Amino acid sequence: MSATPPPSAPPPGAPPPAERPGGANPLVRRRLEKLEALRRSGVDPFGQRFPVTHWGGELARRHQDASEDALKAVGPVTVAGRVVALRHHGKTCFAHLRDQSGQIQLYARADALGERYAAFTELDVGDFIGVTGELFRTRTGELTVAVRSFEFLAKSLRPLPEKWHGLKDVETRYRRRYVDLVMNPQVRETFVMKSRLIRELRAFLDARGFLEVETPMMQPIPGGAAAKPFVTHHNALDMPLYLRVAPELYLKRLVVGGLEKVFEINRNFRNEGISTRHNPEFTMLEFYEAYRDYRHLMELTQELLREVARKVLGTLQMRYGEHTVDLAGPFEQLSVLQAIRKFHPETGERELGSREALIAALKKRGVEPHANAGLGALQLALFEATAEQQLIQPTFIVDYPAEVSPLARRSDANPEVVERFELYIAGREIANGFSELNDPEDQDARFKEQAKAKAGGNEEAMYYDADYIRALEYGLPPAAGEGIGIDRLVMLFTDSPSIRDVLLFPHLRAEA
Repeated sequence: MSATPPPSAPPPGAPPPAERPGGANPLVRRRLEKLEALRRSGVDPFGQRFPVTHWGGELARRHQDASEDALKAVGPVTVAGRVVALRHHGKTCFAHLRDQSGQIQLYARADALGERYAAFTELDVGDFIGVTGELFRTRTGELTVAVRSFEFLAKSLRPLPEKWHGLKDVETRYRRRYVDLVMNPQVRETFVMKSRLIRELRAFLDARGFLEVETPMMQPIPGGAAAKPFVTHHNALDMPLYLRVAPELYLKRLVVGGLEKVFEINRNFRNEGISTRHNPEFTMLEFYEAYRDYRHLMELTQELLREVARKVLGTLQMRYGEHTVDLAGPFEQLSVLQAIRKFHPETGERELGSREALIAALKKRGVEPHANAGLGALQLALFEATAEQQLIQPTFIVDYPAEVSPLARRSDANPEVVERFELYIAGREIANGFSELNDPEDQDARFKEQAKAKAGGNEEAMYYDADYIRALEYGLPPAAGEGIGIDRLVMLFTDSPSIRDVLLFPHLRAEA
């Protein structure tokens, strides 16, 4: 006799029964009763399109100082949005209506609405309505719409968090960003600024003749960065594919093809840890220009950041945490080794040139280096452990070891390092750029070194890309390229301590 099968489990992400509409929450049950009452009265609680003529926040700003005569001259306005506050006073009722532009006050009177007044008083905070009426100013001076008619547009079945306590729990805010945006206006401002910042980055490059392009998100070989990829499978082609870790190798193929100034703003995916600075998917700007080198890019990057800051913030000085970051002055420049000596002066020349001494210094700081890490990788690890967090004002770090820069051109003065920079601001890497390696034989050798490291257990080492070598054999002109982490740049511009604060839907562990 077979055992009785267990009850089927709810699908992943399904809320517990008590959290579903009509569960244990009496406020939800009350709203469901109102929902049914609306239907019985012939009102569609989830309505159709509505002819909006004005937006509430824009009206409030535009007519902030208008006289009564000027307000009358505006005539009837039709607005729509979410009810975020209600105050009943017998035969009158005040409400606040919020849309994307802001909010405006409503004033409903029983003698003006007649039989519809009772329906207005039955509204809940969170409901969507459309309103037609005239503008006037209350005794307290607040611009208000005198409601002459209204329509029900959508019923809110769950109550919003209580006004004064709001939505404070950080993880709940990230999981329920749709509520966070309603309750916390500053969150909305962060994402409005992010949109403006991306628009200005695009405008800056467009004005300088760069062509915006798109390259594959799913790639047969993940290249362009040292990172562990996400793996998927294409059924029709019966082949593995990887979510891209960077668009670099495809963008440089376009430069080979004669598109000499290209850029892309899009997502990258890296199957790595999550922290205040890392999310598995993030937005990057990458751009490439033929006949330039990394020093040109450092000048261009300073120009870009200053122009974007002026357009978005109106200033070149910004507050980040306890620091004031100044984009106005020339950015400092240090080599990797100079930065270590500056912020970790007890490390001398002998230690910087000794694999054993570097390993000991790293372990002392709780960093366990990879068993096969070479001298350059160990030096970079010590830089990250000792200097990176100290780089508050804009600083270009240059002269990266060739070992950790497999796509960058070697320095003519010292072939052990490459023509590469990383820009640090407020202790975080913001940009990474270099003169591109265009010698196919050198690139072939470096890919082989990466493949050897991967075989030795380094999951972040690059794959060998034979087609990219073939592209270089057709000829890549001297070029320079750069990637800028847009999410980290937004963190800086909005004084946000975590990358999750600037991602609308950050990745989180599954909800219990």
